Amino acid sequence: MNSQTKVAGVILAGGRARRMNNQDKGLMNFNGRPMVSYAIAALAPAVDGVFINANRNIDQYRQFGWPVISDQTDSFDGPLAGILTAMIHADADADADVLVVIPCDSPLIKTEHLQKLLLTRAEHNADVAVAFDGTRLHPVFLAIKTALQTSLQEYLADGQRKVEVWLAQQNLVRVDFSNETEIFSNINTMTELSVLEETKRFS
Repeated sequence: MNSQTKVAGVILAGGRARRMNNQDKGLMNFNGRPMVSYAIAALAPAVDGVFINANRNIDQYRQFGWPVISDQTDSFDGPLAGILTAMIHADADADADVLVVIPCDSPLIKTEHLQKLLLTRAEHNADVAVAFDGTRLHPVFLAIKTALQTSLQEYLADGQRKVEVWLAQQNLVRVDFSNETEIFSNINTMTELSVLEETKRFS
């Protein structure tokens, strides 16, 4: 990473988790630890500061020791709303040029994966680096310039919500993770949680 480039990170934990009976996924345990703690462990060494984007259970998230930021609206507008909030805070509070984005429900992500996003973005001087598994993009695994906040604000103000559509409008580089696609395993249901726990318990 360029020593001149300040980098912040955000963990997206602001969703309703409807498929998980509206439970707060980041606070649910995966092999005995809250899922958000895996995201913090992966993100903190790769960035200069971490934000947790949450729209409920704020005090519980604060106990992890990082600033908690909520969406600018209370209508649970999806990941882009969380990314916009984080861009604004990263720019204003952390003076960061680049933001690393990860979700709270993918406990197999490691620091080196996030460093690869940052390095690839810098090498290509792209506005956004997005994870790619060889088949599809994983649009909530990003390294993104905070300068895109105006573009994102306008997109959301138009009533748009699709992450992929907005990303396609940017100077984007795909970061190839096709040799380790399992790192994107994310947990949306109690069944998925049980299966992934069982698979990874002894690994």
